[in-house]
Amino acid sequence: MSANTLTATRSDRLPLPALLALATAVFVTSLTETLPAGVLPAMSAGLGVTESAAGQTVTIYALGTVLTALPLAAATAAWRRKRVLLTAMTGFAVANTVTALSAHYVLTMTARALAGVAAGLAWALLAGYARRMVPAHLQGRAVALVMTGIPVALALGVPAGTFLGRLLGWRVAFGAMTVLAVLLIAWIAALVPDQPGQRAGTRPPLLGALRVPGVAAVLTVTLVFVLAHTILYTYVATFLDHAGMGGSTGAVLLVFGAASLLSIWFVGAHIDRRLRTLTIVSVLLFAVAATLLAATSGDPAVVYAAVTLWGLGWGGAPTLLQTAVNDAGGDQADAAQAMLVTLWNLAMAAGGVTGGLLLDAAGPASFPWAVLALLAPVAALVAASRTHGFPPARR
Repeated sequence: MSANTLTATRSDRLPLPALLALATAVFVTSLTETLPAGVLPAMSAGLGVTESAAGQTVTIYALGTVLTALPLAAATAAWRRKRVLLTAMTGFAVANTVTALSAHYVLTMTARALAGVAAGLAWALLAGYARRMVPAHLQGRAVALVMTGIPVALALGVPAGTFLGRLLGWRVAFGAMTVLAVLLIAWIAALVPDQPGQRAGTRPPLLGALRVPGVAAVLTVTLVFVLAHTILYTYVATFLDHAGMGGSTGAVLLVFGAASLLSIWFVGAHIDRRLRTLTIVSVLLFAVAATLLAATSGDPAVVYAAVTLWGLGWGGAPTLLQTAVNDAGGDQADAAQAMLVTLWNLAMAAGGVTGGLLLDAAGPASFPWAVLALLAPVAALVAASRTHGFPPARR
């Protein structure tokens, strides 16, 4: 084998140990955010507050991310990337430890806000970190591998955390997250290659990325798409109860998670050549799923078919949107990524509020119709962003 052949072969190999460490960081970030939903009754009893008050531990996490992602991205732009990642994971370890030990609601909320800050720091970093580890033709695949942490957290992590919480107590579930974070810190320190930060003289203004063609379009698509998903996902149990399938929530979410995993695998295999096509298909699959849910009268077969299409449409969306914003951002990709993280979490927080307003005003049957109303401008914007944002060929 010639030296050129050996070099080419190596360049086509993903650095799996390092990328799997980043995927685990995504898993820790996603599961830390959503774990309270699985242990909410016990958590509220342990803290001596109502379930509604305990549910705000999810809201304050999202707010911590929204308020700090952009400032922290600017403040740590010059830091070496491994230092930033290790700082974020240390934040998760501390926050989950305090959550596991706290007997006071205010202290618990403070810890959850800290976890949200750590999430903002991590999310602004992870996609770009993965891209820098591999040559350009493997960047989409690398990001897809790292983003598997999201559906794995939703499909397996939350049910496992819920089971552990019921078996040994909700505090043990958060303690397990601390142990995982500590092990991950050691893994990152040993096997993830370092990357330099940006020199002070080369850092563009953070909001300057908005002036880069295509960035604003991708950010707008992200905000509205995630809002549509969050409205339905947050109140999926309520919708299923309305459809006469209240006892099937766990099974439905398992199907959604499995379809999401399949989606992210497929997107990872094809994103480097078909980002625009995959994004359009993602939106259309979600729209068909919402149409089926709007039309169903509680037929389980229709509901399961719709949820499968929803998972297929949604699973690869984080990879598609983060790859699109990094491609569009160019030299300002880190700033564009930080803005995407901010808008993503803003959409999640707004989704819970919007869904609650819809529930009070029009009932759970309104959720699929709201999704369809939001997906219409998303589809139009993706279709219009052919030159920049979602071009046929990646740069």
